[in-house]
Amino acid sequence: MFKIDWKTLRAYGLVIALAVFGTVALMPAKPVVAQGRSLPDFTDLVEQVGPSVVNIRTLERARTSGAAPGAVDEEMQEFFRRFFGQPMPGAPRQTPRPNRPQPEEEQPRGVGSGFILTTDGFVMTNAHVVEGADEVLVTLPDKREFKAKIVGFDKRTDVAVVKIEATGLPAVKVGDITRLKVGEWVMAIGSPFGLENTVTAGIVSAKQRDTGDYLPFIQTDVAINPGNSGGPLINMRGEVVGINSQIYSRSGGFMGISFAIPIDEAIRVSEQLRASGRVSRGKIGVQIDQVTKDVAESIGLGKPMGALVRSVESGSPADKAGVEAGDIITKFDGKVIEKASDLPRMVGNTKPGARSTMTVFRRGGSRDLNVTIAEIEPEKPVRRIADKDDKPKGSAAAQSIGLAVSELTDAQKKELKIKGGVKVESVAEGAARAGIREGDIIVALGNTEIGSVKEFDAIVAKVDKSKPIPVLLRRGELATYLLIRPAR
Repeated sequence: MFKIDWKTLRAYGLVIALAVFGTVALMPAKPVVAQGRSLPDFTDLVEQVGPSVVNIRTLERARTSGAAPGAVDEEMQEFFRRFFGQPMPGAPRQTPRPNRPQPEEEQPRGVGSGFILTTDGFVMTNAHVVEGADEVLVTLPDKREFKAKIVGFDKRTDVAVVKIEATGLPAVKVGDITRLKVGEWVMAIGSPFGLENTVTAGIVSAKQRDTGDYLPFIQTDVAINPGNSGGPLINMRGEVVGINSQIYSRSGGFMGISFAIPIDEAIRVSEQLRASGRVSRGKIGVQIDQVTKDVAESIGLGKPMGALVRSVESGSPADKAGVEAGDIITKFDGKVIEKASDLPRMVGNTKPGARSTMTVFRRGGSRDLNVTIAEIEPEKPVRRIADKDDKPKGSAAAQSIGLAVSELTDAQKKELKIKGGVKVESVAEGAARAGIREGDIIVALGNTEIGSVKEFDAIVAKVDKSKPIPVLLRRGELATYLLIRPAR
């Protein structure tokens, strides 16, 4: 039988305990590994998409100019305006070849980028890259060069399509813009400063960035410089999600903010360009403005949303539908208008001739109006209505809010296309602080229309002057809301 020596066992136990627990105590704590993702590798994307990205050079015939030597020419002005597709500042002009007359000399106009849209040679780029060019040259990554035909371009969206005579080309894959997220990695390939097949990368900084009437741009921090214009913005799946178009810059070079045209908008434009060489857009004939928080609350709209109608073009679809200056368009074809810039995009993307429904907020309530969309045309200059009649005497009753007003003549109502209202003869105190001017036409106080000076006086007498008073007025052909605030 094995005999236990307790004295020995206790000694061994102490040694084992020290060995185990002492080791545990002396062991360094296991470092906490932060959960994260490794940086992306773009090599596969470059190999996949790179063959579809092209270099675009444009030429123009030299034209006689009366400008003095050293003067800034139109190209340089365009460079500072758009920052893309133009020679670098200070770049010398090429001298004419001795065997050709100077007026016919073709000179480099600019350099840009593009990408192959279809295997049979349709190439997409920016409108400002090819606009005004007498000749467009497309160079593929395999160094083949083609003279391209301009299929069409759209200056409003800065999208252009050119065609080269080639087949079996590597076309890009078009991505789904709705899947694009802020913070997602993206890559650009282009020819900044003429350096072909240059790759840069970054992240999506913002979506739906408002910088134009018809496009909510993608903002990124991808390095974009003159010559990148027209090149693709690519996601990590190797799909094109945008066309690099603009940068914010104070120097003409990259400063960390770049803008790309969403590919879904660009494809929509390119389809029309390929079909007819032009883009057809809808219009309803209104001038609009944002709705401020104060105005929205004071007239019962609740939150700042929709597009405030400042003027309605005579005979336009909006005019025929019954839209009035001062209306706030809150929905178009059932889609909510969150901000004023949403409306021209929705209308512009509607086919001319189509019938649509608009919801307008007027005098505290909403109503639906049916409108037939017309085709957009150059905007007419806004003219100010001249007062051809002698100024009648102002109303003293309105002086409590800093105004003196007078009746409108029938001729003035007819010219302004309004049923009633009063004319501002003088402005003081709260009305002056609100921005009301002499000559403005007040058509409503709060949500109550004004038909005459007598009605105006009656409304002013009842209004709560301890609260901001919303005033709907016409200034020339434009309508706007202003708030007369109580004196502090």
